[in-house]
Amino acid sequence: MDPVIVHIRQDLEAQADPQIQKTSRRFFREEIRCYGLKTATVMAIAKKYWKEVKDRDKQEIFALCEELYHSGYIEESFVVSNWTHALSGRYEREDLAVFRRWIDTYISNWASCDGFCNHTIGDFIEQYPEYTAELKRWAQSGNRWMRRAAAVSLIVPAKRGKFLPEAIEIADLLLTDTDDMVQKGYGWLLKEASRQHQAEVFAYVMRNRIVMPRTALRYAIELMPKELKAEAMKKDPTGIKK
Repeated sequence: MDPVIVHIRQDLEAQADPQIQKTSRRFFREEIRCYGLKTATVMAIAKKYWKEVKDRDKQEIFALCEELYHSGYIEESFVVSNWTHALSGRYEREDLAVFRRWIDTYISNWASCDGFCNHTIGDFIEQYPEYTAELKRWAQSGNRWMRRAAAVSLIVPAKRGKFLPEAIEIADLLLTDTDDMVQKGYGWLLKEASRQHQAEVFAYVMRNRIVMPRTALRYAIELMPKELKAEAMKKDPTGIKK
């Protein structure tokens, strides 16, 4: 095992707090493995050891990331997210196959999904925008975290007004998904897109509100004025229950 991995785990174990461990588990329906550290503490550890590995070959860094993922600890997945985001200036097209495999193989909760996809995949897509087509394929996966990843990977650029057509297409693909983690993911994407494109997102919600799950709808309209929220939340005039 690489000494850097050994030292990271020693630091995580040394700063683990049983009370934080207990509290953290309340935020997840699924079982998670965690040491019990605040996110800020984990990020400080990630940055500390990034200084030691940043000059290594990228494939060697990827191998370290995979070793961290193998443990199943959520904090170690956060270290991966920090490191891969720090690599953003070194991305190449073929890296997406690695990232996709990691999501499909190792991601098992919303925090690891969002931490990795918001920044690493978001940065990758901004560098190689043609790969939004890949996100649309993820939206049709049988893996709930791949489907959530399809949406949350565009969160940061959508917040800045980018990729509106792609965000709408992904929302269409996920529109009637029955998984609440996926509903929250694409609802969040629409919410962030509404910062710069309120009229377009509101129109989308109004076109689809009869079939859109309430969870997704509430997320999508969260930043909108009260009158628009009220209009979107009106009872379905057809009387059809969702």
